[in-house]
Amino acid sequence: MSRSVLVTGGNRGIGLAIAKAFAAQGDKVAITYRSGEVPEGLFGVKCDVTSAEDVERAFGEVEAQHGPVEVLVANAGITRDTLLLRMSDEDFEAVLDTNLVGSFRVAKRASKGMLRLKRGRIVLISSVVGLSGSAGQANYAASKAGLVGFARSVAREIGSRGITCNVVAPGFVETDMTAVLTDDRKAEILKQVPLNRYASTEEIAGVVRFLASDDAAYITGAVIPVDGGLGMGH
Repeated sequence: MSRSVLVTGGNRGIGLAIAKAFAAQGDKVAITYRSGEVPEGLFGVKCDVTSAEDVERAFGEVEAQHGPVEVLVANAGITRDTLLLRMSDEDFEAVLDTNLVGSFRVAKRASKGMLRLKRGRIVLISSVVGLSGSAGQANYAASKAGLVGFARSVAREIGSRGITCNVVAPGFVETDMTAVLTDDRKAEILKQVPLNRYASTEEIAGVVRFLASDDAAYITGAVIPVDGGLGMGH
């Protein structure tokens, strides 16, 4: 049965791969985006997840087009990397507001419809950095770690209504963000990854699609690392 799926930040990178994975199996897929174009075959809604008004409007448009959201993937995120002593309050707060509070806003809004349906899947995209930490990324790591506690609390609150809430924690992935790294930096990163390669965006998307499937109906409050072994022990 075709479901209404919403992927935030879904017009490039990991978000786009996730959106395409759901579309390929016949789901009705909507994405939110802040800039750029809407990929062909997807329903796009411009939305800044730091704005409660934007989130409400976006959900209204998606519901009018596809019906109540049955699968939410909270993927929208930003980075503002710098060392702690150079990090401004604005740098810290902006990353938390997009990555963590933004996920709260969309999950809260999606859960209203899911509770009425008595079913639903919420998947939050975190990062290995949220589990292991990373120098120069205190704001990003804090935002991604916060998703774990948030997801587990949501899982306990609404699990009895047939709604699961899980976290996917990717490691280094082949995207436009990693393409700009120098060869030396890429080699340095790969030394830390037991599988000795980056993930493809499709590998992240496959795990997300699994968590939204019937096969994963008894998985909730879980953190699934897709990091080639980089975060083992954390």
